Amino acid sequence: MDDRGGGSFVAVRRISQGLDRGNTCHTTSAEVVAGSAAWLGRGLSCVCAQRRESDARPSFDLTPAQEECLQRLQSRIDVSYDSSISEHQEALRALWNASFPEEELRDLISEQWKEMGWQGKDPSTDFRGGGFISLENLLFFARNYPPSRLLNLSIALVKMHFLSSTCHVFPVTIKTLFIQKSFQDLLRKQEGDRALWEYPFAVAGVNITFMLIQMLDLEAVKPRTMTGAIFLKFLSENESAFDLLYCIAFKLMDHQWLTMRASYMDFNTVMKSTRRQLERELLLEDVARVEDLPSYSLLGR
Repeated sequence: MDDRGGGSFVAVRRISQGLDRGNTCHTTSAEVVAGSAAWLGRGLSCVCAQRRESDARPSFDLTPAQEECLQRLQSRIDVSYDSSISEHQEALRALWNASFPEEELRDLISEQWKEMGWQGKDPSTDFRGGGFISLENLLFFARNYPPSRLLNLSIALVKMHFLSSTCHVFPVTIKTLFIQKSFQDLLRKQEGDRALWEYPFAVAGVNITFMLIQMLDLEAVKPRTMTGAIFLKFLSENESAFDLLYCIAFKLMDHQWLTMRASYMDFNTVMKSTRRQLERELLLEDVARVEDLPSYSLLGR
């Protein structure tokens, strides 16, 4: 792909052969994030490998409820981001407001977007890799795992204590109790010993959406993997299961990034590791819903 100016990042690209539900394309955990490892200035590439005729996989029958939930999720996946649609514009603006509430967005096309890790001043060009659902995923994460009202309450309590205290010492324990590692922590890279060259937050988010769609085989008429079948059971019981799994996957990816002391050349390796860990956790016998995944605990840390 061609680079766009200023040493910017190029977002995930889709390979058209691998996306139609009726075709024979599938991926393994090693393939889904295959592509150029040198993505700094060159791009994060998720490519879908062609299926060989000998790679037959079973399909799993769905209950009517599971089939209906899958179709609704597939309808979301099929929606491309369209900058001419007011709903899409408002969702993009809402993402900015949730990400940088202290800073006003001057325009939907603005150099400000680079602060969030988009490749250029128009983030709509990045959504062609993940579609509108990748924006919905980011917005769900921002709205459901921010510092939240609990943090706002704790800050208010801290201020009250400060104003009433003669020693004017902030109660660090109260403050720390309510500040959870969240969307803002990932966006601002506030946790851990960070690399000199970090992954761009927003573009990584688009990659995670794409990875989950491939991992769960969500564009097939029926799931053809055990992890996909298990996930559809979760989805039939919680319509937000995909968005929640996205949040878990993002936190897990960042956790793996820090554990591996990764830098930009390691992004594909980190994504592969993240996918393998999610697949292992989905197959655990005591996991009956997304919230039972061991990595769910990362959202509260």
